[in-house]
Amino acid sequence: MNAVIEKAKLHDCRDAFTAMLEEMAAENGAIVAVCNDSVGSSKLTGFRDRFPERLINVGIAEQDLVGVGAGLANGGKIPFVCGAACFLTGRALEQIKADVAYSDTNVKLVGISSGMAYGELGPTHHSTEDFAWVRAIPNVAVVAPCDNVETASAVAYAAEHRGPVFLRLSRVGVPQLLPDGHEFRLGKADVLREGGDVTLIANGVLTHRAMLAADLLVAEGIAARVLNMASVRPIDEAAIIAAAAETGAILTCEEHTIFGGLGSAVAEVVVDHHPVPMKRLGVPGVFPPTGSANFLLDEFGMSPEGIVASARDLMGRKS
Repeated sequence: MNAVIEKAKLHDCRDAFTAMLEEMAAENGAIVAVCNDSVGSSKLTGFRDRFPERLINVGIAEQDLVGVGAGLANGGKIPFVCGAACFLTGRALEQIKADVAYSDTNVKLVGISSGMAYGELGPTHHSTEDFAWVRAIPNVAVVAPCDNVETASAVAYAAEHRGPVFLRLSRVGVPQLLPDGHEFRLGKADVLREGGDVTLIANGVLTHRAMLAADLLVAEGIAARVLNMASVRPIDEAAIIAAAAETGAILTCEEHTIFGGLGSAVAEVVVDHHPVPMKRLGVPGVFPPTGSANFLLDEFGMSPEGIVASARDLMGRKS
């Protein structure tokens, strides 16, 4: 798996995030950044150097981080509140709920190094519950871009969107999947590949693995539809219902626990509108151990070959 990935040029989506943030900040003085002693890991060094008076570093105090962001938004600023996803959501969930979501405050939450991107730092630094936590809170758009192009577009969208947004960004390199100029649309999925036998739905770092799996399935005579579901809340119900009706089976892949995340969001639509066989690939309700992100994804059955095996089994359940 790793050899396949290494053949493509890989992009760190944090670079796309900060490049777009700096570009927008040069045009809009309301844009500010807030971080929790994470200037380096959030890739905000360039922003700090260009706009030193518009970067607020609160130190390792995530509850203050979100509270300061909410205060800045109430003062007319557009704050991008950045921190490791595991701490931004885990330590400050009450502030996200009360200060941002309940108040419908114009804060952009940026969860850096999401999923298992901090692999070697172990379970305390894995962020495999953030979709579930934030998706359950009203008013917050939840977005996990699949590549550098979608990251830049989603950041631009977030700046213009009135209301809270949670952007989930990994530090794990991914190939560019979408064409230059692609426009992110909240609540809309992208059909990356057409197919009528089974649907693979993924986002973030799993989307390119789903595409590789679809390539392998062709050799078995299986045409897999691939949906990039970057927008988890709101979710593209129409695309999911069409996939259920037209392919008869849906496999979801996510760098997250299988409880409450992308798979659960898709399953809610499927069970309400068009029940078909489904399988959710992800972390199976355990604390992921220590190891690189790519190693852990493979171990939890999300290598391209693992996705193929799950798709094959799933198709056996079709009526």
